[in-house]
Amino acid sequence: MTLQQEIVGNAMQMAVVSLQPGQTVYCEAGKFLFKTTNVTMETRLSGPSNSGGGQQQGGAGGMGGLLRQAMGTAMQVGQRALAGESLAFQYFTAQSGEGTVGFAGVLPGEMRALELDGTRAWFAEKDAFVAAESTVDFGIAFQGGRTGMSGGEGFVLEKFTGRGTVIIAGAGNFIDLNPADFGGRIEVDTGCVVAFEDGIRYGVQRVGGLNRQGLMNAVFGGEGLSLATLEGNGRVILQSLTIESLANALKKAQGGDKQGPTGGLFSTHAG
Repeated sequence: MTLQQEIVGNAMQMAVVSLQPGQTVYCEAGKFLFKTTNVTMETRLSGPSNSGGGQQQGGAGGMGGLLRQAMGTAMQVGQRALAGESLAFQYFTAQSGEGTVGFAGVLPGEMRALELDGTRAWFAEKDAFVAAESTVDFGIAFQGGRTGMSGGEGFVLEKFTGRGTVIIAGAGNFIDLNPADFGGRIEVDTGCVVAFEDGIRYGVQRVGGLNRQGLMNAVFGGEGLSLATLEGNGRVILQSLTIESLANALKKAQGGDKQGPTGGLFSTHAG
């Protein structure tokens, strides 16, 4: 059953989802806006792949199934806690007729509905997830040690598998690219990556060498020490606004900007 949804708005978009009777959509806590009265709301710690508890019943398998379900939920919650994600999901199901639910991201910017056909996973930046059909599985992907240590934003990614619709959000405007159209590889600010298809190789590289120009790039160029690299053939979604640049603009407007004219290595992060 395809998820019927419409993305509306301009500077701060939201997704309005129409649910068929019995159809379920889930979101990360804090992304819900409104619903019709015939849509039930339930908060759970378990993700959709672990939400159908009670499938194993009776006999010796009953207690073992409950134990395995509890351990699976604990592992999911532990992963999300390590990633800094919300610990709970909210599930919305239409009862006795069609229902409507509204969702939004947390920053001014665009939203995008991705259709998964079961053959290719999608990866997204932390906090990009808004909502998805219950047939889409949400997971956490930890990037390898060297990439994560040097990349900052690239260490933790959200992973979506299965079949159905998943809705993501980002800051500013989106642009869709395929590295294959640019010689097979693109380099971007680490904060500009929103999502990419499975098959795209994601990495982080140092900006220049440890020489005069490399230090100039890091200190005065506004990019810090690293750039994200995306290689392969597949869809990549980038955003025009980074959380760091938005935070610095707000701090400057409040008279608390300590970045000065240098940016880059000397820039300050909110929080």
